[in-house]
Amino acid sequence: MQELELVPYLLYEKEDNGILWIKFNRPEKLNAAVGGPERTGTLAKVGEYMRAGDDDPEVKVIVLTGIGRGFCAGVDVSGSDLGAFEAGDNFLGNATPEEGVGASRRRFYYGITKLMKDISFIRKPTIAMVNGVAAGFGLGMSLQCDIRYGSENTRFISYQQVGQIIENGGAYYLPRLVGLGRALEFSFTGHMDAETAAEWGVLNKLVPSDELEDEVRALCARIIRNPPLVTEINKRVIRAAMDSTLETTAVLTSNASGILANSEDADEARAALRERREPDFKGR
Repeated sequence: MQELELVPYLLYEKEDNGILWIKFNRPEKLNAAVGGPERTGTLAKVGEYMRAGDDDPEVKVIVLTGIGRGFCAGVDVSGSDLGAFEAGDNFLGNATPEEGVGASRRRFYYGITKLMKDISFIRKPTIAMVNGVAAGFGLGMSLQCDIRYGSENTRFISYQQVGQIIENGGAYYLPRLVGLGRALEFSFTGHMDAETAAEWGVLNKLVPSDELEDEVRALCARIIRNPPLVTEINKRVIRAAMDSTLETTAVLTSNASGILANSEDADEARAALRERREPDFKGR
């Protein structure tokens, strides 16, 4: 595995229990992102950290969260009144008038959009522990994760106040999570509190803030008890099924079932069940 280049504004904390914590670390800025699509920017580093965890056999679950009161408040716009929102042509990758609209589109799609999509392609389970505001890109990154847990401090904010539409995974995942009408309601208003997010299904679970980490750790423990191959293939098949037909999904599951049935983890699972002991999975 290639050596990971760490940055102070994003923490990489791997625990012996198989949990990798990736934490936005600018609490004084509500964890606003650093930079844009460049290699050292927050968005690129989140993907880099997640891929490192994905390639590490000791990591079983990846949790994305923030230090302090915020999850990730979008882009740092210090000195303006926009605070928790993204702004700034340079950050968004927009081209100069001389370069034209096409250059802006290419920079956004092949820069920022690609970095967002990278999160959804991680093989291992990803959990967003949304401990506070998730605005702009913070919203987008949380929606790319597999599961979201939150507390009364959680709130999701979109891009209206800087004159932008919901971008990337937001426009894709929201209608699938909450339905068309609710997705449009959020797109028209730009704000969703914790209770609404839980009611609509954006949050898998809403718990008191002082219990949030314990609940996420308990979820991780339940996930880790299962065969890693089963978890990984379940994730890929179910995500693929979102854009597929029943027939195609049936083909995917039948192919995967045969592979899993002959895996070492499947043998171990059956042996542990017969012998009434805890299994020892190897991920193969």
